[in-house]
Amino acid sequence: MKSYQYIARDISGTRKTGHGQAACANDMLNWIREQQLTPVSLNEIDVEANHRSRTLRHTKRIKAADLSAFCWQLTTMVEGGIPISAAMETIAEDIDNKHFEEILRTLSSEMEKGETFADSIGQFPKVFNKLSHAIILAGETSGSLPESLKRVAEYYDNKDKLGKKIKGAMAYPIFVLVFIVMIVTFVMTFIVPRFEIIFEQFGGELPAFTKAFMGVYELLRDNVLNIIGGTLAIIIGSIVLSKTSWGHRLFAKIILAFPLLGKIVAQGFIATFCRTMSTLLGAGVSVLDVFNILSGMTNNDTIKDSVTKTRESIIAGDGISSSLAKAGFFPNMVVKMVQVGEESGSLTVVLSRTAGYYERKVDSTINTVMSLLEPIMIVTVGAIVLAVVLALYLPIFSMGGT
Repeated sequence: MKSYQYIARDISGTRKTGHGQAACANDMLNWIREQQLTPVSLNEIDVEANHRSRTLRHTKRIKAADLSAFCWQLTTMVEGGIPISAAMETIAEDIDNKHFEEILRTLSSEMEKGETFADSIGQFPKVFNKLSHAIILAGETSGSLPESLKRVAEYYDNKDKLGKKIKGAMAYPIFVLVFIVMIVTFVMTFIVPRFEIIFEQFGGELPAFTKAFMGVYELLRDNVLNIIGGTLAIIIGSIVLSKTSWGHRLFAKIILAFPLLGKIVAQGFIATFCRTMSTLLGAGVSVLDVFNILSGMTNNDTIKDSVTKTRESIIAGDGISSSLAKAGFFPNMVVKMVQVGEESGSLTVVLSRTAGYYERKVDSTINTVMSLLEPIMIVTVGAIVLAVVLALYLPIFSMGGT
């Protein structure tokens, strides 16, 4: 028996798709006609190719920059009159990411069998999220696919830029913290033990600061396994706790309450929220579908609850701005701007401008964090080095003076 995928139309002309098995294509066509359907196309399904497709759906994610470049290229080709399936084959030939190349070839193959572009990308939710799927579906339905692809490309552009800014802000402190840990480990492992032997040979009373330093050193040395074990236990416990519903909500609140970091997370989401909402509404997606998509664009339970509450208020009959105000998370400025957009009929334009404002605020906050972290890290490294030097050389100076 062979597997087939068919497209047919019923008596009223409604498009029907489905799968079936038969000994040959003629048997499958006869079965379709027995269902009072008119066959439009029939394609044999490659089981091995389907297996590869399912495997691809669960592999690593594609970068936002790759998706943005793909959407811009596809937009240009579609506007030039090239069929989407052929355009994707052409783009796949020039892509360095082999995983993404396989996905594009699979999409092209699916579309040649009669699948729509939106249905094809819907098979890869880990690559093309709900937002891109909704925009492309709206574009295909309204006949404005090139414009929808531009919106998706701009969305991935902005997502890539924001992600790079946040990663860049985190890279410096992480590097310095690792450097500090390496310095402390090196000093405590190779330098201090040698001076400990020297102090024992010298005899005499050690300065108070050196005594305190050596006490800390002995405490760390004698309990190093307990410290490592305790640290691992805290990390593992935190990971396990974060997997629970209660723990996930707790960490969500802690992150938002954390100085500066919480501000970056909140402002980053608001910028994404406004940009995404503007993009989806501009593409013709309904308001309720927009908030359904937005609720899935964050892992922070506090923020997700606020978006869900907003959606529920809209369902109850409230306006978007009043629903945002009731949620309690969104700043007053966002509420006021949305209200202006609703009243003037220019909500997408207002949301786009608001998104730009908050993207600049994220930049400003990140710059502030960096300007504070740099001197703090420098002073911390200097203080550690100074403490080690003073603790180890004070006895030598005092003995030399004596």
